[in-house]
Amino acid sequence: MSQAHENASTAVVAVDTGGTFTDLVLWRPGGLSTLKIPSTPTDPSEAVLEGLRTIMPERERFILLHGSTVATNALLERRGARVVLVTNRGFEDVIEIGRQNRPQLYALVGHRPPPLVAREDRVGVDGRLGPRGEVVAELSDGALAEVAQAVADRAPEAVAVCLLHAYANPYHERAVAEAIADGLDVPLSISSELLPEFREYERTSTTVVNAYVAPLMSRYLGRLSHEARAERVTIMGSSGGAIPVERAQREPVHTVLSGPAGGVVGALDWARRAGHDRVITFDMGGTSTDVSLCPGRPLSTREFEIDGQPVAVPVIDIHTVGAGGGSLARLDAGGALRVGPQSAGADPGPICYGRGGTGVTVTDAHVWLGRLPADAFLGGEGRLDRERIRAPLARLADGLGITPEAAAEGILAVADTAMERALRVISVERGYDPADFAVAAFGGAGALHVAELTRRLGAARALVPPDPGLLSAYGMLASPVSREASRTVLASSADPTVDRLLTEVFDELEERATREMLAEGAASGDLVVERWIDARYTGQSFELRVAAHDWIERFHASHLERYGYERRDTPLEAVTLRVVVNAPPLPLEHQELPPSPGTPPLTQTEVFYAGETVRSGRVWRRDLGPGHEIAGPLIVQEYSATTWVPPEWRLTVDAYGCLHLVEDA
Repeated sequence: MSQAHENASTAVVAVDTGGTFTDLVLWRPGGLSTLKIPSTPTDPSEAVLEGLRTIMPERERFILLHGSTVATNALLERRGARVVLVTNRGFEDVIEIGRQNRPQLYALVGHRPPPLVAREDRVGVDGRLGPRGEVVAELSDGALAEVAQAVADRAPEAVAVCLLHAYANPYHERAVAEAIADGLDVPLSISSELLPEFREYERTSTTVVNAYVAPLMSRYLGRLSHEARAERVTIMGSSGGAIPVERAQREPVHTVLSGPAGGVVGALDWARRAGHDRVITFDMGGTSTDVSLCPGRPLSTREFEIDGQPVAVPVIDIHTVGAGGGSLARLDAGGALRVGPQSAGADPGPICYGRGGTGVTVTDAHVWLGRLPADAFLGGEGRLDRERIRAPLARLADGLGITPEAAAEGILAVADTAMERALRVISVERGYDPADFAVAAFGGAGALHVAELTRRLGAARALVPPDPGLLSAYGMLASPVSREASRTVLASSADPTVDRLLTEVFDELEERATREMLAEGAASGDLVVERWIDARYTGQSFELRVAAHDWIERFHASHLERYGYERRDTPLEAVTLRVVVNAPPLPLEHQELPPSPGTPPLTQTEVFYAGETVRSGRVWRRDLGPGHEIAGPLIVQEYSATTWVPPEWRLTVDAYGCLHLVEDA
């Protein structure tokens, strides 16, 4: 049995920390319990610990799964550690030179965010390895003593070590790390352990990012492990699998997309249950919207940047825009309406929360238009203040020369346009027809926008899983425990010894990844091993990832599908080998619900839609069941979110309680 559920009777709590709310889902054999509480941005652990005290009885044993935004926020806000970078002499500026990509295509002078390591904190060391790991210049004891003293003199909070070609031979990096560690007690990030792959800029950047957030994450996760009372703490990784807290403290770079990754896994899990394995996930929270394309599985990428810093570890391919329920509306210098990326966040939040917010947000617009009933917030446990919105919205409307209702609809239209662009980036712009996909909406605000975005995109239908506002936390429960090991080999298919080389490296990687999984609590009988090769035609600059079995034929087919041509007379190059070892997730069981007889109890309300006031039905989701079918306009209320079904749309409920929204023909 995997570490995530080593004892079938042990409860598991999944926690997702968002910008506005912290979500908790408690799993016990036979059922789920949920909780949403306001986030505490100044110290996210406060909300996590408060939620655990609320949802868990004091003496009950449990395991904690956590999706953390601490590393992400530290990078975005530039409040990480002071890092000293040790690299080869003469290559200290690789981290600043980067690639020749132009970040602003039409700017005469482009601007990049400054590197995370100041120029004076980059230390060069003598010694050099070649691309096959051969020693070109020896690394002397004197050079090691010199670099250790240079690092200590700078009093760093963390150290990153990244030497040329360390992926082929880690000897020099290990010697440097040992020399530094002898006199300095700070986190050490070593590229040959973190990312033993070629491309020195991306490897250096990834190692620096890891060092930059390591002290903060170590303190945060250390406190959480100490105070949470959990038997085991596991962190959601950016690749869609859970990782032990000890590894997350050493390698926090694997958590930069922690929460959003859980949402993708959870959305795909529910979409499959609803009969759709091709899905576009649409996660609209309080501060941002995350979208991802899943053509039967989550897609991963290693070409990921956060605040201009490349992070070359595997992550689920997620595209993010600054549009959420808390996004602030304003008029720009030309008098045009803008929405986001600035957000009201959790404190003070939207005006309607009554916590001192003064800027009109997307959530305020929904409340004013009646699509988010003020008396149904958090399942009726809270109440929103619609009247507070009146004066700020009127001022915004006066600036536009329109009515408050038209201004509120304009706010939603601007936000929808930003999210539509994001959805098209991951689908249409990559050659996928949205008509072949369902859009799975979740997050606190996703179900309010999904019908309009599904129509704009031309997708087949919209899906709203149960408890959509808590789906990222649910996805952590549905995620496997995983470990990936990789190494760059740069082996040609024309080499007669290539098969033996690939087998030897794969066996070594599998042994290492499996050993680490077993040490982390997984059972050998549960492990599933996948082997992958990043391959390219000789002379190409970038690779395609294909399964290792019959990799040459698979690459030709993949290249033809991706680029429209193949070159069977050109040798291939196996660039990087990867082994992924997975242990199964929790045995989440979902029984089909019995058919619901009769008509659900509806009440009536007024909603402003498309420039006029319309009568809309209101229903609690708990009163809906399999077989129910209701025509819009309709508001579906529940604890974690609200679903808006516009006129000319129809809602049906499937056997597992998932809502299907389809536009009437």
